[in-house]
Amino acid sequence: MARLLVRNGRVISPEENLDGEMDLLIEDGEIREIAPHLSSSADETVDAGGQIVAPGFVDIHVHLREPGGEISETLETGLRAAVAGGFTAVCPMPNTRPVNDNPDLTRQLVSRGKELKLARVFPIAAVTLGSQGEKLTDFQGLLAAGAIGFSDDGRPVKTSALMKEALERARDLGAPIIDHCEVPELSAGGVMNEGVHSKALDLRGIPNSAEDRCIARDIGIAEATGGHLHVAHLSTAGGIQMVREAKNRGLKVTCEVTPHHFTLTDEAVTRYGTNAKMNPPLRKDADVEALLDGIHDGVVDAIATDHAPHANELKSRPMAVAPFGVTGLETALALGLKQLVQPGRISIGQLIALMSSKPARIINKPLGHIRVGCAADLTLIDPDVEWTYRATEGRSRSHNSPFDGWEFQGAVTATIVQGRVVYRR
Repeated sequence: MARLLVRNGRVISPEENLDGEMDLLIEDGEIREIAPHLSSSADETVDAGGQIVAPGFVDIHVHLREPGGEISETLETGLRAAVAGGFTAVCPMPNTRPVNDNPDLTRQLVSRGKELKLARVFPIAAVTLGSQGEKLTDFQGLLAAGAIGFSDDGRPVKTSALMKEALERARDLGAPIIDHCEVPELSAGGVMNEGVHSKALDLRGIPNSAEDRCIARDIGIAEATGGHLHVAHLSTAGGIQMVREAKNRGLKVTCEVTPHHFTLTDEAVTRYGTNAKMNPPLRKDADVEALLDGIHDGVVDAIATDHAPHANELKSRPMAVAPFGVTGLETALALGLKQLVQPGRISIGQLIALMSSKPARIINKPLGHIRVGCAADLTLIDPDVEWTYRATEGRSRSHNSPFDGWEFQGAVTATIVQGRVVYRR
């Protein structure tokens, strides 16, 4: 493979305590040298002057819709959006049509990802057949095919007994159970957070308790089994506190938070309509502050986008029947900078860790590092460039974002996967 030289960048790799101006020489998809002012020859040079060179971002929660939902996204358009957002690896959820509940489909997704030569694809497989909550899938076979964990995302693991069995089986295989925490009896028919704004809009609300009760159930079972529970798209103050307490007790419990949940409140529904409809819903100010506190003090393990594209013909339906979800791959870094780094809540190094090494650790992949011998997956960032996000100009096939028209400072300028430049701004 060609030799690539990345010069003059500020290399930040939190896992290696690396922060300084230096060059990287890449060959055969691996980092070969790291030092200031390398004189090595290369087939291609990227000048990263004035930019940050970070480990490639890893998104452990995306919906790429293929197979079955290609009207909204394909694997190719989703991965193009991913690399434009600086993501060198993504984990597509299994709630496709058909559901990814068998090794053959998992292998197809991995193979197709390799053919596209964009971001790495690490599928998340279903916990139960068809995600119907009746019988567990073939965990061992799915992991052998390339899956990295299990989730019935879009719905919770149906019963406590199934969750116990799933956590025990996944524990023995070293994989996480990733749960969409929701009590359907409390959320059924809801379209946004329960509160003053749902009442003003005359829309049925989803209470915090719908999420909190399921998180409490799952943590209790994780404690009993010793399995790895990962709470997907956590959105409530109560949930953050329960995860904090679980960590303090030494439990193997991790969680992720999305940029839309740490940026917007349920008031956004009055401004953005269905483009602010997601599940779990945007919550109240107190919940957003709790998420920000959890990010600051390390309770939150990862920032994940929950990228959920929907074609305009679907999202333009009335609020009560439009699908849940917003796109997120191309705005995640910008929102992290705007909401977390620029106000001084966390450092740029902490943000990079939350988007690279920490999510990689959750899925047991040796990514998120910049060191000699490791994979040359890199994200280059210009922290000063000012730009406006235009959803229709994005790489995703869908444009359902509440952040359309928002102004940002800081953007991805290049994405490198296995030593190949797969995106340039």
